[in-house]
Amino acid sequence: MAKYFDVHPDNPQPRTIGTVADSIRSGALVAYPTDSCYALGCRVGSRDGISRIRTIRNLDDRHHFTLVCESFAQLGQYVHIDNNVFRAVKAATPGSYTFILPATKEVPRQLLHPKKKTVGVRIPDHGVTQALLAELGEPLLSSTLLLPDEAEPLTQGWEIKERLDHLVDAVLDSGDCGTEPTTVIDFSGDGVEIVRRGAGDTTPFE
Repeated sequence: MAKYFDVHPDNPQPRTIGTVADSIRSGALVAYPTDSCYALGCRVGSRDGISRIRTIRNLDDRHHFTLVCESFAQLGQYVHIDNNVFRAVKAATPGSYTFILPATKEVPRQLLHPKKKTVGVRIPDHGVTQALLAELGEPLLSSTLLLPDEAEPLTQGWEIKERLDHLVDAVLDSGDCGTEPTTVIDFSGDGVEIVRRGAGDTTPFE
């Protein structure tokens, strides 16, 4: 059964955040809130976590996983980013965007798009997520908590606990955080491609 943690959205309890971070370091798969709906998260190198996310969401190997980072310094370890792209990404973060960029050798092969060798990265604007990332000291491998054949992501912590009780190890609940996923911007090609229009304003990229 999944452990359930009720946390304050703006001032998350340090002891709770520490407990969840410890469980992630030990291999746990958690459901946690972001600035654009709930997500599933585990350690970047967790093969079991990756496999479980694929199973829960029924994903194929072409799915772009996202590395949720605390800062630009952390993000820069995992993706190649030139000056022009850096300025565009910097202006839009922290926020509800996922950026697809060429991955560095720090990213495990199983996370990469099989042909493009790219990965998604983002820096969220959410107090609980930032507290968890700060305590963890490394990115979270993440994917939107959108179940197969459902139009919208799950957005209530109690429902996530109820429906995924035997599939995840912990649920971090800070209240409703919306149903709109991130806006996805692909910088890995020659130009800029808006892959998905979501919670982030696409105007700067059009």
